[in-house]
Amino acid sequence: MPPVTPVPAKPEVRPTGVAAKVNGQEIPEVAVYRALRQFPEPHKEMARKEIMAHLIENALIDQYLTALKVTVADKDVDKLIGDLKHELAGAKKDYAKELEAMMLTEAEFRTEVVAQMKWEEFVKKQGSDAALKQLFDSSPDVFDGTMVRARHILMTPGTDEAKQKDAAQTLRGIKQQVETEAAKAVAALPPTADALAKEQAKANKTDELFAAYAKQYSVCPSKKDGGDLNFFPRAGAMVEPFAKAAFALKPFEMTDVVATEFGYHLILVTARKQGAQKKFDEVKEDVRMLYSMRLREAVIAQMKPKAQITITPVAPK
Repeated sequence: MPPVTPVPAKPEVRPTGVAAKVNGQEIPEVAVYRALRQFPEPHKEMARKEIMAHLIENALIDQYLTALKVTVADKDVDKLIGDLKHELAGAKKDYAKELEAMMLTEAEFRTEVVAQMKWEEFVKKQGSDAALKQLFDSSPDVFDGTMVRARHILMTPGTDEAKQKDAAQTLRGIKQQVETEAAKAVAALPPTADALAKEQAKANKTDELFAAYAKQYSVCPSKKDGGDLNFFPRAGAMVEPFAKAAFALKPFEMTDVVATEFGYHLILVTARKQGAQKKFDEVKEDVRMLYSMRLREAVIAQMKPKAQITITPVAPK
């Protein structure tokens, strides 16, 4: 039998076209594709929305910094890129080939480096020690390592008001149904049942029903696990409205409807691991990171409402 010649891998074609415009500034389709190609096909539609949102926000940030005349010196950019080339050479990797694999031209990569350095420069100027200390003092559960575990149900009604109203109504209906059934489970216990047994019965029924509703209604990939997101910290893992709502709950309490950039959520906290108190100097870099995230959110909140954003519709396959 003659040997079978393997079919050569189809070379990747660099996408053309414009994915979006932000105040006239183009976001090329290739920028979306770079991030999108790492996702499996079933997750690409949701991933594309997240990637687009991130790239649009990056453009708004850069426009904000340009308006403030925040700049970085060419020599500093050259040094950072030179250090990267040296690092790659030490790892027996070729700089040009690495860029090619990421579908980046040298000019595109330099633009990304400049944008990142401008943001870091801005954060450094804004984030004085006094500002960081104020954030640390006002957010103890962010920096002490406290974690919560939660389930959620995600619905994506988009911008249509009628669909948003329906989604919110559905989620509130689920919450009411879960609470009613949990109360019935407690009422069904014998009169001799103590407070702990009642609490346990309520928790079990709440968890069981919420997981079933998540499998039925949620559009998040976590639906297969009944909406379980496992443990996460107060900052850095979830978007701020989601994390803020979850951390305000005790185990087996549910939020009202929480709106984020991904859609509408109903959240059930199932466990909490309390952290240990830390001193400011121990977690200063974590505080700086959160300060940077909050600053980014504040800039976007200021820029986005008045921005002219046009997204190119994706042609159906």
